[in-house]
Amino acid sequence: MEESHDFQIVRQEQTGSKTRALAKADPGANPFKVVIDPKVRLDLRRALVDLIDYHDEALADHFAQGKLALDSYKEYVELFARSLKETMESAEGVSYLLRSVGFDVPPEEINLQPELRWKKGPAPFGVSLL
Repeated sequence: MEESHDFQIVRQEQTGSKTRALAKADPGANPFKVVIDPKVRLDLRRALVDLIDYHDEALADHFAQGKLALDSYKEYVELFARSLKETMESAEGVSYLLRSVGFDVPPEEINLQPELRWKKGPAPFGVSLL
């Protein structure tokens, strides 16, 4: 039986509360300053690395099986970026990341076009985060 290489997101069982606070105060800073919880950042980073590894392995398997034609490493990087982009633009991809940091949000409640709300004007690189 041939193994399926389609992307699947598996529901992670929650052991405690369905959600955690998004941010917590930094006790060494201004009492009004808020920082992202380091555990949330670490969990998100791990989920992204796992997602990157999955996409890399899936593309490599498809190429090795003759299902995917590649003419260059440039094309591989372009396909890899497209694959990640399409996943991150989907409710399933965002849901996977939310679950990885402890949030259980129904897919219909996921905002795929969140607004960037800069407090002091846009970032140095324009309106995006980069």
